Amino acid sequence: MASSPLQFSTPFRTLLLSSPSLRKSPRLPFHPSLFSPPLTQKTLTFSTGTRAVSGSGKFCWRAKASMAGTTMEKGKGKVEVFDSEENLSVSLAKYTADLAAKFSKEKGSFTVVLSGGSLIKSLRKLVEPPYVDAIDWSTWHVFWVDERVVPKDHDDSNYKLAFDGKGVKCNLTPTTFTVQGAVALCFSLWQVPILPGNVYAINDALSAEGAADDYETCLKHLVKSNVLSVSTATGFPKFDLMLLGMGPDGHVASLFPGHPLVKENEKWVTFIKDSPKPPPERITFTFPVINSSAHIALVICGAGKAGPVHSALGNSQNSDPLPVQMVSPEGELVWFLDKDAASKL
Repeated sequence: MASSPLQFSTPFRTLLLSSPSLRKSPRLPFHPSLFSPPLTQKTLTFSTGTRAVSGSGKFCWRAKASMAGTTMEKGKGKVEVFDSEENLSVSLAKYTADLAAKFSKEKGSFTVVLSGGSLIKSLRKLVEPPYVDAIDWSTWHVFWVDERVVPKDHDDSNYKLAFDGKGVKCNLTPTTFTVQGAVALCFSLWQVPILPGNVYAINDALSAEGAADDYETCLKHLVKSNVLSVSTATGFPKFDLMLLGMGPDGHVASLFPGHPLVKENEKWVTFIKDSPKPPPERITFTFPVINSSAHIALVICGAGKAGPVHSALGNSQNSDPLPVQMVSPEGELVWFLDKDAASKL
């Protein structure tokens, strides 16, 4: 199997993605496992053709064959509910690919921000036909909304997760990606020909504070070189698409309920040393950066997250809003929910 080296540039470090394997850097060892062993009216639309319409504060159900969601009340965005995570991933791939084509045509680049967790699994349809061959991957610039301050080969690393999918229960075999037209069961960055230098990882040799400052410097460099645009409304960087997950406590990125960082409104990237979820040291985009995005997709699956989804989209009134309730982009917000996550709506 061919290999390629890690490459670093000042003031930020990037990864060469021209081959499906990574060689150890003399300075930064990295040994990703490439395969997991073994291989006010509200309208919600379900991919199986079930539609929910609110009436007198409660939902009634009637059949409708549709995959599309409809716009909810102002400020909460569009909500799409799917009967299965499989159908959700199909729709998410089309949504992402359509935006990639739009921005690539308009400005020659597509800036996309990833998070960790189960989101990576839900992106797997992007590396299947027709998208894997139709997308112009050379225009993609990939960032992370947050990252754990651990080595890149550590199982807690969001960077590592995006490369090998380890930890998201993807059932892979080596033939999955070598057979023409085979079905990929997990998204992995090494599967797509993103140009060298277009993946922006943290400098894990630095402290949490240093890594946050370094990543913000990286973003400012990209603004000056016109890779990133700036919101005329806020002055913060404006990403084309942010793909966010949500924790069972309603946190997004590494912005946790009740933590002072949810109120940070000056920095682009900040750090946390007392994360309530391990590992404790992380860096994260702040809400002004998150909410300056042109498009945000909130991708949420599982009954364990139904409570925060209800808090955000239901009729409950919280004096202290959850972080997920603070996601409010300049542009479009779309919620991608499976039926379990939407079960309390």
